[in-house]
Amino acid sequence: MVARGDEGRPHGAGHLYRRLRASLRGWGGVGAMAALCALALAFVLLLPLTQTHDVGADEGTGGGHVATGSQARADNCENPEKQTLSPSGADGPTIDAIKSRTGAKRKLVVGVDQNSYRWGYRNPNNEDAELEGFDIDLVHKIAEDILGDPDAVQFKAIPTSQRIPAIQEGRVDMVVRTMTITCDRIGQVAFSAPYFKTGQQVLAPKSSTITGYDKSLGEKRICTATGSTAYTKLDGDKKAGKLPASADISLTVPNQLDCLVRLQLGEADAVVTDGALAASQAAQDPTVELKGAAFTTEYYGVAMKQDATDLVRRVNQILVDYRVNGWQMSYDNWLSATLGKDSAPSKPPAPQYLRKS
Repeated sequence: MVARGDEGRPHGAGHLYRRLRASLRGWGGVGAMAALCALALAFVLLLPLTQTHDVGADEGTGGGHVATGSQARADNCENPEKQTLSPSGADGPTIDAIKSRTGAKRKLVVGVDQNSYRWGYRNPNNEDAELEGFDIDLVHKIAEDILGDPDAVQFKAIPTSQRIPAIQEGRVDMVVRTMTITCDRIGQVAFSAPYFKTGQQVLAPKSSTITGYDKSLGEKRICTATGSTAYTKLDGDKKAGKLPASADISLTVPNQLDCLVRLQLGEADAVVTDGALAASQAAQDPTVELKGAAFTTEYYGVAMKQDATDLVRRVNQILVDYRVNGWQMSYDNWLSATLGKDSAPSKPPAPQYLRKS
């Protein structure tokens, strides 16, 4: 198990590595080596990224105030991916506060992942091991538009379960971290228009009898990330009788990559996560594969505070241009190797802006 503190720092890495090495005895050859390499990569990627502090406490974004927003938006939700504000290039109080930061603090503070291969990860093959990936490209584009410098970014590694608290408590200006737009979440944070289309899928060892999101998951241990849409789907389907009652969904972890490690350790039989992330995990370990087709349709959005209306509108304006100039290039660079050269299934729909205020 990869245990972490509040900022996602791995502890006991050597112990976990020894456990995995012991569990792989008998696998032999490429499979064992691939799994060990994947775990080694995971440990590199999970190195601490930065110290966490309240953005608002010293940078003028409202301190630790939790923006409650309008819970009615969640209660009356329909088509959550459309519940966003129309684009605008105008500045407002939130953007003014970001621009007023001085010196080394004049940066956009963004919550990201640092261990999702090809989305937001530290590439150990690069000299500086800088963060890179599809989400990271978008962050640089937003920073360039708002602050005139694509590198004017302070990245903060945020575990899956901490994405919403980090926004509400003012620790970050926004989260760009494969975050699905859902009805529950739009009652807590504001989202941009979608920038990516995906869906939940099952990841399991190639040798597994699991065939997809079906009765083959009976009596299987399924791993999901805490606070993820995957767990919400599993929990709801199990209560509704749409998932075998014997399926064990109790195993949850702080970050999605931890599920791949649990799979390699033999502590889980399957992983359920966004297909885009599952494909990246399969690319890290040739002994696992996607099982069955996607069984949901979901959209990623940039998440911000509920009352940061000027920032939401600005990001939506940036996305209007990015969908035409930048999105495809980023897809080709980072995701075509894992999701295929045809980007059409992943392209977001034409945006609709149904939120009025």
